[in-house]
Amino acid sequence: MNFSKEIEAFITNYVKDLNNNSAAIFAGAGLSVPVGFVNWKELLNDLATELGLDINLEDDLISIAQYHVNENGGNKYGIIRKILEEFTQEVKESENHKIIARLPIGSIWTTNYDKLIEQSLKNEKKNIDVKFKEQQLLYTKPKREVVVYKMHGDVSEPGSTTITKEDYEQYFQTHETFINALRGELITKTFLFIGFSFTDPNLDYILSRLHLRHGNEKRQHYCFIKEHKIGDGQNPDEKTFNYNKIKQALFINDLKRFNIKSLLVKEYDDITEVLKEIEFRYNKQSIFISGSAEVYEPYSQKTALGLIHKLAEILIKNDFRIVNGFGYGVGSSIINGALETIYSNPEKYSETQLTIKPFPQFESGKRKLDDLWHEYRDNMISKCGISIFVFGNKNGNKIADGVIKEFELSLSKGLICLPIASTEYASREIYNTILSNPKAYYKQPEKIMPHLEVLADTDSTIDIKLETFQKLLNYLKQS
Repeated sequence: MNFSKEIEAFITNYVKDLNNNSAAIFAGAGLSVPVGFVNWKELLNDLATELGLDINLEDDLISIAQYHVNENGGNKYGIIRKILEEFTQEVKESENHKIIARLPIGSIWTTNYDKLIEQSLKNEKKNIDVKFKEQQLLYTKPKREVVVYKMHGDVSEPGSTTITKEDYEQYFQTHETFINALRGELITKTFLFIGFSFTDPNLDYILSRLHLRHGNEKRQHYCFIKEHKIGDGQNPDEKTFNYNKIKQALFINDLKRFNIKSLLVKEYDDITEVLKEIEFRYNKQSIFISGSAEVYEPYSQKTALGLIHKLAEILIKNDFRIVNGFGYGVGSSIINGALETIYSNPEKYSETQLTIKPFPQFESGKRKLDDLWHEYRDNMISKCGISIFVFGNKNGNKIADGVIKEFELSLSKGLICLPIASTEYASREIYNTILSNPKAYYKQPEKIMPHLEVLADTDSTIDIKLETFQKLLNYLKQS
């Protein structure tokens, strides 16, 4: 998909923030609506009807909720029942939920009552710390990977949700810690607002005060906004379309006061494509190295291990992250090459650039070893965007079927596969498979295959191979 210049720039910057652990998400009702949950108007529709009002003619929705409580003697039972009816149904998370859950985002804020975000994160086996009450902010869950801040409450305690005008009026006393936490994160992290209308009084209050305090020296944030189109639900005719277009332009310009840049999309499905591209580009900086070796022909052991060492060094120096299962005969050289480079300049490189996950060698529980190995492979490869294959032999000179399985799994997950075929065995077999139909494996095979041909040539020197490998990385970083 071709993106606008604004969205391209956003993707580039947001991936950098992901790498720096400084990216955050703010999710509104629009994130959950596509899977079947209601928006605010739909939630309050029946309550408005009870009051003799038409929800389609109302914009001040928190007042509608307040009117209903007032007319029922201060009792929130009707609202509580409605929240339970609408948000306790079992639904599957959207593709957007799944992508967000896979990304390394440490903070997710939401005004939604549903549990779809938590459900998606649990499916990714992440350790979640959920905050929807003031006292929960006082404690930190051990080994948490992501914090979900539900600033308006949770369906599990519908009586304490923020929904009426009175709730909002008292919020700055009842939820002061939430406000302070959000204010701090808006200063230190880059937020992407998804499915959010910016009509929430609490967020408006916080953004306004940040604007007053910091002026134009504020962190850049982003939001998705769907362009108006004649014929959709909001624009039945040209007159309405022209009016809404003017109003939207004014709204977009107003968001600039808070340093929130609007990312215009033609369809809501475009948001999914942008998120997919963010995930792809982030993962592309993680490289899975697959390989094993009992013999190193056509190289000597010293030359072969030196080559692997240098490949790891080049990856670290190019700011890639290495993921490896500590393959027999190659794992130590990968670790040495990576750590030697990291320790040579710890201010520039980080140990987080190296992830080693040795395979279990013996069955010690109820699960079969093959099942554990498949799960290990799936877990490692799913977090990467590129797979590199070296050697791949066992039992003397037999092709290692595990390396072939990692190639097949990499393909199934859309990774870019790069065999160093001059190391022979599984890497040569993978190269020959790709060579038979390069277009099936690369979007631009004419840019990649010349490099792979040099890496497959047993007559080219190690220095030429390393130089070629660097050129290939440069292309992949820019593509």
